[in-house]
Amino acid sequence: MTSNWTRHAIFLSWFTIGYNLVEGAVSITFGVDDESVALAGFGIDSLIEVASAALVLWRFRVHDVSRERKATLSIGILFLLLALVTAIASIFQLQTGAHPATTVPGLAISAASLSFMFWLWSAKRGVARQLNSASMMKDATCSLVCIQLSLVLFVGSLTFALIPSLWWIDSAAALVIAALIGKEGWATVRSTQHPEFSGGCT
Repeated sequence: MTSNWTRHAIFLSWFTIGYNLVEGAVSITFGVDDESVALAGFGIDSLIEVASAALVLWRFRVHDVSRERKATLSIGILFLLLALVTAIASIFQLQTGAHPATTVPGLAISAASLSFMFWLWSAKRGVARQLNSASMMKDATCSLVCIQLSLVLFVGSLTFALIPSLWWIDSAAALVIAALIGKEGWATVRSTQHPEFSGGCT
């Protein structure tokens, strides 16, 4: 029988998937149109969050704790791939001197994300602790990373809006985003390789 906490985990996962599909599509569209690597990278991170939430749904589809390691490892790998792609795009943008024409979309999207991401992160952490689920806790970490990325994107977008001469600020913000994502991805992958990994959250 599915517990109330498991049902809550499933609800949060579906909510995450729905919101981030919209956020990701909008961010990537504006990021590509405005040549903003930071905004496009933020949008791709939204799709990583979709994948992470989907992995949590897969983990809780049946009561099988053996899925914890696979789901957690997959989330870590997704983080690393995103970090790599974002870093490469940022370096290329710096070398070419390209920059977005405006960062208004970045300001609007990051502000919207920050408006409720703290709630989502806190709710996921609470459920993860109740279920003692490492994959759910890592999914909560995805939301925390989203908060950090939203702050970086917001500050970078605001700075460029106020001081347009800082053409490199978008690329710099994207590199910070890549570093944050890569750090979390590496920590996640390493945690699953530990011989004492039990699937429990910490």
